[in-house]
Amino acid sequence: MRVKIHREGTNILLVLLLIMVVINLSAWMFIRPSVIPVIFSAISGVFYLLVVNFFRSPRRTFTGDRERAVVSSVDGTVVALEEVFEPEVLRRKVRMVSVFMSVFNVHANWFPVDGEVLLVRHHSGRFLSAYLPKASIENERSTVLIRAENGQEILMRQIAGAVARRIVTYARPGEEANIEDHMGFIKFGSRVDIYLPLDAEVYVKIGDKTIGGVSTIARLKS
Repeated sequence: MRVKIHREGTNILLVLLLIMVVINLSAWMFIRPSVIPVIFSAISGVFYLLVVNFFRSPRRTFTGDRERAVVSSVDGTVVALEEVFEPEVLRRKVRMVSVFMSVFNVHANWFPVDGEVLLVRHHSGRFLSAYLPKASIENERSTVLIRAENGQEILMRQIAGAVARRIVTYARPGEEANIEDHMGFIKFGSRVDIYLPLDAEVYVKIGDKTIGGVSTIARLKS
């Protein structure tokens, strides 16, 4: 099956391939014994395949019940599930579900609900480990506010990490949000927080694995 590469990774993969070819050719020409270039080439090949895996861009179809569904925006592991006060946009108590992405996960981001994009805002900040709770309010991040089809507001936040310092957000105010569409991309490991109304029925728990655009993590009240 052909692997589709996300547009955010095309140039990176081409440049990395060129660099690795030059380095490996030099190793084979000048380093002896030959077992050293063999080992070096093997390690380089594995590293390149990991980067290719990171930039995979799967097209996914949601087959569950779409009515009031909240779907995971990313592939990863649920690392936080708690009631918090969101101070920057909603300014009220909400239920936060945080999913952490490792470098082995697909890093495309999907819309969590069907609806309309109301607001897109970038926040400058630090580059702490995305696994830390305070990363939600201190790190470089991008916030997307969506009005779901039942009228409730859902907030999604892309958070940069210690390694991931490049957040890409495709969503624009006024556009339609669809849970099968990509709304952004975060390069090289990070985290996404989804802020739900307090009365939302949450289906996941800490430690659960999610699949972006596929896993239903909650359902909004009617």
